[in-house]
Amino acid sequence: MMKLTGLDVSSGAAVEITFERAITIVDHLIRPLDDEAFISPGWIDLQVNGFAGVDYNSPASSHEQIAQSVGAMFACGVTRMFPTVITGSPENMSGALRNLAGAKESIAHAGVMEAFHIEGPYISPHDGPRGAHPAQWVRPPDLDEFHRFQESANGNIRLVTLSPEWPDAPRFIEKIVEKGVVASIGHTRASASEIADAVSAGATLSTHLGNGADPTLPKTSNYIWEQLADDRLAASFIVDGFHLPPSFLNVALRAKGLERSLLVTDAVMPAGCESGRYRLGEVDVELHGDGSVRLAGGTRLAGSALRMDQAIANVMRMASPSLREAVTLATRNPARVGRVPYRQRGLNPGDRADLVRFRFDPVTGQITILETFLAGQRVFQAAQSPIPNP
Repeated sequence: MMKLTGLDVSSGAAVEITFERAITIVDHLIRPLDDEAFISPGWIDLQVNGFAGVDYNSPASSHEQIAQSVGAMFACGVTRMFPTVITGSPENMSGALRNLAGAKESIAHAGVMEAFHIEGPYISPHDGPRGAHPAQWVRPPDLDEFHRFQESANGNIRLVTLSPEWPDAPRFIEKIVEKGVVASIGHTRASASEIADAVSAGATLSTHLGNGADPTLPKTSNYIWEQLADDRLAASFIVDGFHLPPSFLNVALRAKGLERSLLVTDAVMPAGCESGRYRLGEVDVELHGDGSVRLAGGTRLAGSALRMDQAIANVMRMASPSLREAVTLATRNPARVGRVPYRQRGLNPGDRADLVRFRFDPVTGQITILETFLAGQRVFQAAQSPIPNP
């Protein structure tokens, strides 16, 4: 049995949390605290392509390397995440999923790998909405292939990003949703009716809304507006300062409402590394000195080097939600949308003891992670290096 004291980020009240694998007691304190750090549920990231020099899209990434990347994420406050495999050949995607499933069974603290996300290959084939995904492997939804992917993943795929512009997309969505998989719209050039059909079939999320899109769109009728306007869709956002300008982010958060919005990092393997060239799946990318990740030799963004603690700080700077609201975008909202069990009520008895203790500087806007707990076990303390080298 462990105890942790601090300020509940959702209320500002001084609390003492008693926990083992799950939270058992949350006691409101009368006495003043010696250290007024905040306590929050651990961050949840539904889209992580890689981290700290490790590519989750590569079947060759060793389980030891994956474990090291997980350790680096604990230093950022992340306690549950969805390793994400992007568009590639059937062999490479299956191999990457099989490798991740093996890692989930074997590495220490594997519970952080809550479930898997496949982003593609059933996305738009068109330049612009296809983003950095390799064009030669984009293809229409295929239920048989998806079942093979799910078998390779040992049943761990819980989120699929696809474009509704394919004729068979509604049926595909219906079938995967029946199996408990979350269907998300992304990398699309779908029409209004195609988006409506996808939502009626069971799609509930828009993947990194505002990105994976054409550079020029009709001003009042386009697939971004259609998704913003549909209250049945939640939306994820990459708030790294490169993917979205503050004006769009503010409007999008108002349209979706903070209750239907969530943060993702879309981190790729160069995140937490030195500037230079790297490989994401079958694509060469470059981490620039300004922190952006772009296709090698070009300007198109290819994932991010964002950390979730930075994403929370950035959204407050760019769109001015409160600390409580910003943390909700990285905790309860992704838990609900991603169907993460025992993580949807916040700091309440019965929920998993995935906890993060941190300081927030209201002047600089900086978040400093002090401790991270996964299912009641301390997995990070601030004395460690914030981002261990791979």
